[in-house]
Amino acid sequence: MRACVLLLIGLLLAGCAADPSVSMIHLSQLHPLPTQPARVLPLRVAVAAVISPRGTVESYRPLLDYLSRRLSRPVELVQRRTYAEINDLLERGEVDVAFVCTSAYVAGHDQFGMELLVAPQVNGATVYYSVLIVPTDSPARSMADLRGKVFAFTDPMSTSGRMYPTWLAQQLGATPETFFARTFFTYSHDDAIRAVAEGVADGAAVDSLVYDFAIRREPALRDKTRVIHRSPPFGVPPVVVRPDARPQLKAELQRALLDLADDPREAGRESLQAIGVERFILIDDSAYDSVREVLNSVGTPAP
Repeated sequence: MRACVLLLIGLLLAGCAADPSVSMIHLSQLHPLPTQPARVLPLRVAVAAVISPRGTVESYRPLLDYLSRRLSRPVELVQRRTYAEINDLLERGEVDVAFVCTSAYVAGHDQFGMELLVAPQVNGATVYYSVLIVPTDSPARSMADLRGKVFAFTDPMSTSGRMYPTWLAQQLGATPETFFARTFFTYSHDDAIRAVAEGVADGAAVDSLVYDFAIRREPALRDKTRVIHRSPPFGVPPVVVRPDARPQLKAELQRALLDLADDPREAGRESLQAIGVERFILIDDSAYDSVREVLNSVGTPAP
């Protein structure tokens, strides 16, 4: 029996050796397989539609490119039509950092722990105003004069573009539905300004920083609109991160934005100029208490 087994093994070995399709492998000559470079996940940055989508891409691209170089990773711009949609992305962890409006921050902070990162400084301050604008030839001098007129809101969650003008209507004993003949949403402040400039709306309330930036960039808008009311100051729209952001990522982002104004490279200054900001600074949650007062009076902003 043992002889038969040895014979069978010998025949098999002989057959393998004779087969030219079978190659011999020498373990001493093996080399490790080449490793694939790890895929670097993009930093996902959402920008609320304070200005129109096209304007957002043009304005924020230099800043996003700067962050990409500073953090050595690709940066992906994420846009949505409404502020509420940006909050949803942050809550679900689908974006890492976002430029949001004040009401959206207050709602996100209270509902799911949205975290402040930095805030922009403009003209040496970290506040802005809701400015009520009308066409230049309008006889209106106050919100009371817009009763029965067509009014353009920006976003359902906007402090300056919806919540504050709603509060003004309440002070006159009305709601927007009963005060105005008709209202509509533009979903960006620059489009609300144009709606007034072109006579599509009899009035609108917009972010003062966006208005000032818009009339500097397009002087024709200055000639076609005028401000008839300015709100008390509100904390400036901040830059935020999702609640489960890694501490290291949060620190890197914060440092990159804080250093931007002092970066000796021209790209740093250009990225700030493109969005109309002097620098980014740290800010405390208490800066948004005045926004909370308006929201408490008007009610939770509807999505």
